Amino acid sequence: MQGVAVKKIATVASDACCTPLLAAPLRDDEADQLALAFKALADPVRLKLLSLIASAGTACSCDLEEPVGKTQSTVSHHLALLAEAGLITKEKVGRWVNCTVVPARLAQLRDVLGG
Repeated sequence: MQGVAVKKIATVASDACCTPLLAAPLRDDEADQLALAFKALADPVRLKLLSLIASAGTACSCDLEEPVGKTQSTVSHHLALLAEAGLITKEKVGRWVNCTVVPARLAQLRDVLGG
């Protein structure tokens, strides 16, 4: 695409996170990091957005408005929270944003629950 700017949008690192909940008490920083991710997943719209992105592999924010029945600004807000929690990455392409799920982050959340 000639003339289209591509910009990576930073997200939190999702490296090694936490000890499984049943193995040892969480440190404060671990609890904060986990709470951010689980809070992001606790909203039905964000959970549906994550599911839509995961099933597509990569999804343009422009294609996510209609399936969740929300405006562009609302979808953008929810995507920002998912990215802040390290659950998705966002890549700006022109005026739109392509989103991809971070499988390693989902695996961390599963593992911390003992799954």
